[in-house]
Amino acid sequence: MKELTEGSPIKLIFMFTIPLLVGNLFQQLYSISDTLIVGQTLGVNQLAAVGVTGSIQFLIIGFAQGLTAGLSIITAQHFGAGNYRKVRESFAVSIIISIIATIVLTFLSLYFIGDILHLMQTPKAIEADAQLFISIIFSGIFASMAFNLLANVIRALGDSRTPLYFLIVAAIVNIVLELIFILIFHMGVDGAGYATVLAEIFSVILCIIYIVRKIPLLQVRRKDFTTFTRRDFRQHLYIGLPMAFQASIIAIGGIMIQSALNGLGTTAVAATTAASKIDQVAIQPMMSFGVAMATFTAQNYGAGKYGRIVKGVRQCLLVSGLFSIVAGALVIIFGRDLVILFVGSTEEKVLQLAQIYFNVNSSLYLLLATLFILRYTLQGLGQSMIPTIAGIMELLMRCLAAIFLATTVGYVGACFANPLAWLGSCCVLIFSYFKAMRMLKKKQYEIDKQIL
Repeated sequence: MKELTEGSPIKLIFMFTIPLLVGNLFQQLYSISDTLIVGQTLGVNQLAAVGVTGSIQFLIIGFAQGLTAGLSIITAQHFGAGNYRKVRESFAVSIIISIIATIVLTFLSLYFIGDILHLMQTPKAIEADAQLFISIIFSGIFASMAFNLLANVIRALGDSRTPLYFLIVAAIVNIVLELIFILIFHMGVDGAGYATVLAEIFSVILCIIYIVRKIPLLQVRRKDFTTFTRRDFRQHLYIGLPMAFQASIIAIGGIMIQSALNGLGTTAVAATTAASKIDQVAIQPMMSFGVAMATFTAQNYGAGKYGRIVKGVRQCLLVSGLFSIVAGALVIIFGRDLVILFVGSTEEKVLQLAQIYFNVNSSLYLLLATLFILRYTLQGLGQSMIPTIAGIMELLMRCLAAIFLATTVGYVGACFANPLAWLGSCCVLIFSYFKAMRMLKKKQYEIDKQIL
């Protein structure tokens, strides 16, 4: 456990971010290994089948990630305030909410998956494999929900390293199992799906063992499930559900874009699948800085150290912004060579489309870096509605790109979906950000005045 309420803000944020970053990169290995191994061993059609499910996965799995991240913000605030009894009660409430959400998500996702793929105009050549793969992934929602809950609550106590270690081990397990299932047992995309779920289950087991042995503060007892109030339950839902729906709203926009890409053919789908995996790796540092700001903000808000929040946000915006410029340039220059790892050097049309994707998206990473910092800072303050409205704006902008740009301009128009979404979201967040900073400065001024 580590408190983020003392010491240099940017140093603490940076040190907290590094394990988050490495962990997020290894989490990306789950999906990257799926596409890399499938693309190289099974072919372009199977690569497209796995890739076409990406936005659907984020619709459901993103809901789980957003929900558990929101729930853990309450835990972090109680920890920052030094109220350890409320920390355990918060964890108990989070477990109950997560179990209910898991049951609902599993049923709905498996029941409607065929209809969703059909509505997305999934090419017939890849529809069967796509449904097989995503059905296996959704059968393992319980594992994804459990790991995200446990990892987020451990991070809420200031420990971002331990979830990293478990992610590294799970990513290695995932890769090994995929190779065994596909190369030795000659399974298809189902092998990739089973490997992913089994690796997530393994990571859950590691988290549970660690909490039982090392974190007494999170060892909930029967009374922790009975002493919390309705107000506590509502407070967790007030933060958790908007963050969950925000992720799903963004995912719906992704489904709209995926539908537009499906209409452009399998080549466009394969190019975007490979390029987006590289893109997702490149943006992980920016996302990690954002996630770190949520915990940093929540702990310091709970401790009443408002001036530290203002200082930390400014410093983090500068560092993340500079990184986004460098990362964007590197992806534009070297991205095409990395795509070859997924599809080989003979798929020239795929490589050309992937380069277009990089040129459009990576040149505007600065918008995304700003978006992450503003969104997670507001969430760390407990302000969940504005980020949700920003998510709705992202949805509208992606729909605009899917309906108008992709159909009139073609692939280039579809590639502008993400930057337009980032711009729209920032326009919503920035006003609330400045308002929140003024509020924090005023609170800190009142505290300083009382001390004097």
